[in-house]
Amino acid sequence: MRFVREILTCCAVIGILAATPALAAADAPKKLLAADPNAKDLLLKGDAKCTGCHDEADEPTGAATMLELNPSVLAIGKTRHGAVADKRTPTCTDCHGESEKHRLHKGSDKPPAVDRSFRKKSTTSADARNDTCMTCHQKDSKRSHWAGSTHQTRDVACNSCHQVHAAKDKVRNKLTQAEVCFTCHKEQRSQYQRPSRHPILEGKVTCSDCHNVHGSIGPKLVKRDSTNETCYTCHMEKRGPFVRPHEPVNEDCSICHNPHGTTAEFLLKQRPPFLCNECHSPHGGALPALAGQLPAPTSVGRNTVTYTQGRGCVNCHTQVHGSNNPSPSNPNPQYFLR
Repeated sequence: MRFVREILTCCAVIGILAATPALAAADAPKKLLAADPNAKDLLLKGDAKCTGCHDEADEPTGAATMLELNPSVLAIGKTRHGAVADKRTPTCTDCHGESEKHRLHKGSDKPPAVDRSFRKKSTTSADARNDTCMTCHQKDSKRSHWAGSTHQTRDVACNSCHQVHAAKDKVRNKLTQAEVCFTCHKEQRSQYQRPSRHPILEGKVTCSDCHNVHGSIGPKLVKRDSTNETCYTCHMEKRGPFVRPHEPVNEDCSICHNPHGTTAEFLLKQRPPFLCNECHSPHGGALPALAGQLPAPTSVGRNTVTYTQGRGCVNCHTQVHGSNNPSPSNPNPQYFLR
């Protein structure tokens, strides 16, 4: 029995000694394939020099949020940038640079950073990262006004919003795009919690339906030349032309509306008649009466029509955006937007 035990002990020692080189090899740096002519690409053309080290072993583990912060390197094969059938598909070095010091590094210590890094805490400047993307995307009409735009002048990088290696980019999904924008635009986040708003949170409308974040010639990065032209993309019935237009409507829709959300219905900045009274004097009544602080007097309006002051202006002036109705007694258009 003692003899058998000694044999088993010897076998165990031999097994440990035999496994030692394998363990040492696992701990040692991976073999660099930059100079290996027989190295095979995994996804992109010429990616063997990178995927020799950055392979499926880089797949993040743990909570789902880890995948969002550090997506798998090979996940790019599920994106547009990994479509090998497209001749425009970039290689690793097209975006990250040749990075020779990084690729040819030997030793167990941390290798030097790549020439162009796109991590959140990258030492590469935002302009350098953006220039890399614009090398291919500057021909797109949607990005023709990037230079000098609000985001460009404030050092916002493309990877601040986009994730190139992620299989699903949040910006491209209507349900998640607003989350990316709300990271910086906190005020708009709170406005979209109000009762009167566009259906952003439901994914029916998204920020990019109205704004071109890559730059535009309109105010507030709206997609068209003006706020009105952008609104008319959906609200064509408000465009006109009308025989009797409402001047604020012709000037700017945002004079009366806040498109991100309000507590008054129809996205109005405040409810009538207070909104109307910012430009129009109240009919025969005082503002305390309108606010309900005093009894609303009964007044005699134009053409001896009796009405109770304090009711909504739109009870009579229903076509506030413009009207084609005839004017029987007065050519002033503001009285006949109905």
